[in-house]
Amino acid sequence: MFQVDIIEKCKQNDRKAQMQLYNQYCNGMYIVAKRFLKDAHDAEDVVQEAFIKAFTKLHQYKAEVTFGAWLKRIVVNKSIDFLKSKKQQLVELEEVHLKVVDTNANDKWLVDDTVTVNDVKKAIHQLPEKYQYVVMLYLIEGYDHQEISEILKISEVASRTQLSRGKVKLQELLKTEENGTGY
Repeated sequence: MFQVDIIEKCKQNDRKAQMQLYNQYCNGMYIVAKRFLKDAHDAEDVVQEAFIKAFTKLHQYKAEVTFGAWLKRIVVNKSIDFLKSKKQQLVELEEVHLKVVDTNANDKWLVDDTVTVNDVKKAIHQLPEKYQYVVMLYLIEGYDHQEISEILKISEVASRTQLSRGKVKLQELLKTEENGTGY
């Protein structure tokens, strides 16, 4: 069955098609939720809630993006909502998800070569919450500022500002970690 056919059947509340779509995406969406949440059970709950929301709002899906991208946005929003409601800190990131994107020569996004992935993880956890979300969504999840502004319900300018300030704070934390003095 083609993706479009499955989605159309899901829109008609076909339980078999819904289960097929769920099975296709549940593991990937769990990984996304787990990046944000500490507890595996919380991540499972968020994924379940995301699928429920996706199935009830499926009539709003217009295929402008892939179904997976649309569902991922729901999972990210649900994860952030959960964190906000519980005031929990962001979970440690897996090494493969740490990457710096969209940098240019003038960006000065440089850290010492001796800084380890664990140093970066630790530093991200020390960032103020408002910076953590933007840094995670931009650097780790790969969202642009327009998408971040929609997800966090802030302006694009606020997203850019918080990312910039978050990166500066992250660099400061990494320098302090490395040298112990910040110099």
